[in-house]
Amino acid sequence: MTNIDYQNSFILIIICLFSTFFVLFVYFFKKPKNVSNLPPSPPSLPFIGHLHLLFSDSIHKSFQKISSKYGPFLHLRIFNIPIVLVSCASLAYEIFKDHDVNISSRGAAAMDECIMFGSYSFLKAPYGDYWKFIKKLMATNMLGPQALERSRGVRTVELERFHRNLFDKAMKKQSVDVGEEALILVNSILGTMSMGKCFSEKNNVVKISEFVVEISTLGQKIFLAQMLGKPLGKLLISLLKKKTVDVSCKFDELLERIMVKYEEKVDEHQGTETMEAMLAAYRGENAEYKITRNHIKALLAELFLGAGDTSSSTTQWAMAELINNPKSLKRLREEIDSVVGETRLIQETDLPKLPYLQAVIKESLRLHPPGVLLPRELEQGCKIEGLNIPKGTTLVINAYAMMRDPDSWKDPDEFKPERFLGKEEEKRENVLKFLSFGAGRRGCPGSNLGYIMVELAIGVMVQFFDWDIEGEKVNMEEDSRRIFLAMAHPLKFTPLPRIRNPLPL
Repeated sequence: MTNIDYQNSFILIIICLFSTFFVLFVYFFKKPKNVSNLPPSPPSLPFIGHLHLLFSDSIHKSFQKISSKYGPFLHLRIFNIPIVLVSCASLAYEIFKDHDVNISSRGAAAMDECIMFGSYSFLKAPYGDYWKFIKKLMATNMLGPQALERSRGVRTVELERFHRNLFDKAMKKQSVDVGEEALILVNSILGTMSMGKCFSEKNNVVKISEFVVEISTLGQKIFLAQMLGKPLGKLLISLLKKKTVDVSCKFDELLERIMVKYEEKVDEHQGTETMEAMLAAYRGENAEYKITRNHIKALLAELFLGAGDTSSSTTQWAMAELINNPKSLKRLREEIDSVVGETRLIQETDLPKLPYLQAVIKESLRLHPPGVLLPRELEQGCKIEGLNIPKGTTLVINAYAMMRDPDSWKDPDEFKPERFLGKEEEKRENVLKFLSFGAGRRGCPGSNLGYIMVELAIGVMVQFFDWDIEGEKVNMEEDSRRIFLAMAHPLKFTPLPRIRNPLPL
């Protein structure tokens, strides 16, 4: 009798193991349904598809190598997840022109419990009423040309504080972490523009900046996990969940405290357009679109991540390129000195008169775009270049590879701001190949503010300081752990004042 029980138990275990293996096989390794006339595909391996091709480097550089070898328009498979990879500027332009609505989805939210990457997210929201409402709200009250004009005073105050901080460190011969200082400057601007004077209380900007760095690192892992699809991606996300939710909850609590303080003192600081508009949509019974406090906090968190982290990283990359290219630095300094002089700080009204400064920032963004990959999900099947792209396919546009494509850019790996100073026809042509802020409906809505903040930060550092660095060149190695492209080694300089006294604006 006992032997029979043992036999039955053994058989049951075998059945369970076989069933588990079968389920895993079906979910992980099954190929997508056969679809004819797909884009060309590199040789793949059984089960894993093209996953092995992504191990050679960071994911955007791995994709770049694949495209360089097999072509700019490819169909890939990661386990059972279909991916279409685009690395050609002209093709990307046609896709955004002809299929923009169809590729306006960024896929499902990763974690509902998280204010970032969750169901309250604006960045991950489907292209619909909520997304359109928030985009209009932000354009009207914060990011549009008229709103930026009204908030210029905020940036003036924060820029002066940035300059004084650098000057104080220069007098003390202290080293400056350019990325840290830029992140504090940008987040101070964003926080004050969106939440008023209450944001500057209790060192909120430092805490916000710390959260941004943590979330940026977690966000890269979540992005990669989502690319793997179900259930492997869900398994990886579950491993990241505890840490991500913990950081998210602390970020949520900080934003809630700032919001409560704002509501208590709204009469003192007269409110800000952005927060007042969001609170009206939260409280109003007849609001155009009813939102919750979680929607507000998610939007604020994504503002600090999407605008704060990218702008500070761009400032760091641009400064590093200038140090490594002294002729460009000299030309930029001469332009700023001739337009602004040495008796006041650079101002926003100076920026249109500084074309070389604008070209420096664009060239830095071309070489080091914050969003190296632009992922989308097709809501409907379609034809691109006469080839079938099935519904649900992940479309990945490799902006990094596109802006270093030798077929589109002369000397693509060299820092040459002059390429953005050509004739109008050349400028228009460059715009079609320039995807540093994305493109289409889901392109970055804050690009104008981003340009302003980075140009002002670089302007101050070039106008008023020389920089003492260790060695002859800055190490330009990339950090593949962050969701936006960042430097692997913090850019640290000792500022040397060119003008001995801090100046008024």
